[in-house]
Amino acid sequence: MKKIIVFILVIASCLFAEVGEVNDGKVSTYLRGSYLDANIVKSKLGEGGFSVISSSLLNKEGTLTSIVFTDDTLVSIANKNERGFMASLRILVDNENNQISITNPIYFAEAFMQDDNDETIIKTLLSKIRKIFPALKDSKEKLKYKDLAKYHFMFGMPYYDEMIKVGNASTSEDLLNLIKGKDGGSNLLFSQKLSVDRILVGVKLSPETSKFIKKIGVENAALLPYPILLENGKAKILAPKYYIAISYPLLNMAQFMKISTIPGAIEKDCKKLFK
Repeated sequence: MKKIIVFILVIASCLFAEVGEVNDGKVSTYLRGSYLDANIVKSKLGEGGFSVISSSLLNKEGTLTSIVFTDDTLVSIANKNERGFMASLRILVDNENNQISITNPIYFAEAFMQDDNDETIIKTLLSKIRKIFPALKDSKEKLKYKDLAKYHFMFGMPYYDEMIKVGNASTSEDLLNLIKGKDGGSNLLFSQKLSVDRILVGVKLSPETSKFIKKIGVENAALLPYPILLENGKAKILAPKYYIAISYPLLNMAQFMKISTIPGAIEKDCKKLFK
């Protein structure tokens, strides 16, 4: 009888799980919706209580736009050591696939917040997004929820906390000024201040480096602009082999090999900003 009850509860949880939530132990990476123009997306975010930080074209054809947005809750939870990557979320306006793709806060909070993740707060954020964009669907890209905090692509590949230092200065403001002073500041696509010495920035990669999204699927291109965390005078990035893999959870080894030079190129691009 006990086994039957447990089975019924498991089935019920799957049937009543809402979009973006854990379903049968797995959670979707993205929330997909019908295509909306970038200006409409930004307007809806504003009306729904979010602030738009940036809107960036990701390709020369102008078919991919990455919109970065936040609110006070995201800033508050991310204002901790090495948790700043969760300070904002992204929406990809994708003309090529005629859809929008929103980074699922349930998925990325479990990965980026680690032991500091507050599931109740994150579920409230998800509900807020669902109200703004009704009729969203879970993406086919999913991972087991319990594996996200300790995720890595495969044996020998980096974990979340194996970040790479790409620059250092006396303060994070000094690091920000270095980016602003490089190529007239054209590489800085957004800057989000979390506290006195903690800033999340998004940077433009070189045209050659950023082409990798075409090789492995533009539908997940919301991972760009590339995030850099400026914290206590150090500039850190998520290891590209980690960040690409967690953003493309269906990536296989053959696809990864097609972009084998990209992780190194990303690290090089980011380090150049601070020289």
